Amino acid sequence: MNGTTESGSSGTAESLTASTVAFIGLGNMGGPMAANLVAAGHRVVGHDLSADALAAAARRGVVPAASAVETVPGADVVITMLPAGRHVLALYRDEGLLAAAAPGTLFVDCSTIDVTDARTAHEAAVAAGHRGLDAPVSGGVVGAEAGTLTFMAGGGADEFAEAEPLLAAMGKRAVHCGDAGAGQAAKICNNMILGVSMVAVSEAFVLGESLGLTAQALYDVASTASGQCWALTSNCPVPGPVPASPANRDYQPGFAAALMAKDLGLAAGAARATGVDATLGLRAAELYEEFAAEGGADRDFSAIVRAIRRRSDR
Repeated sequence: MNGTTESGSSGTAESLTASTVAFIGLGNMGGPMAANLVAAGHRVVGHDLSADALAAAARRGVVPAASAVETVPGADVVITMLPAGRHVLALYRDEGLLAAAAPGTLFVDCSTIDVTDARTAHEAAVAAGHRGLDAPVSGGVVGAEAGTLTFMAGGGADEFAEAEPLLAAMGKRAVHCGDAGAGQAAKICNNMILGVSMVAVSEAFVLGESLGLTAQALYDVASTASGQCWALTSNCPVPGPVPASPANRDYQPGFAAALMAKDLGLAAGAARATGVDATLGLRAAELYEEFAAEGGADRDFSAIVRAIRRRSDR
């Protein structure tokens, strides 16, 4: 497919045709996403390896299943939200998820995984007589809870159209980016921009401190000048200027630094594989990998400012 198509949220549960959805992966992101599907009038059968996550989802209306395979019988759509491509592929093929589904079932993978793995998962679904769509998300835990996620989808136009009412129940925007793997490509490119931006914003605040600027003064200038960006105005890495930013909550995520390190690693791998000179993206990947390994993994990714300040002896 050339170009992109997009849609916004379609509104209330009454405007949606109810579906039976299998949802595998009910963690910090998947749990609220599944709950929003229930709230929109869909029947959701879910599974997670964590008993606590499964119980929390059940309290929000998800029908718990003892295994991933047991979620699939009777499902119109199967949604997965898993840590990595290897988990998706193992579930599809080795653990029998594809074999358990009725012919023609739509498999929607909302995980953030390698583009090659996404295409392999799509091919496996098609080979098993099903249909596939990669649909990673942007918006973090806050967006998952609020139902304001952005979905980036890769796959056929018909598959996107079928999935769109479900995506609309979980988010505010869905963009059809192209064929299989295009959603994952858009996700890692977007997060490379975000990671590089957050490093740049954090370095600017540390530099401003060294020059005697207050955080508020720098924010007031940059937020209305050419330095304006989401990393500054929505997720400001220093306490004060943006009350809702994780910096005001001791960097509780939000979007954890470990996840940013993962996504930048995927972007770095793709850049190397394609021969793209992504100097800043590669350096940002290194910085976040170091930060996560040094104890910042469970902090919001904006906490990278702490590492920059520490290396600057401030």
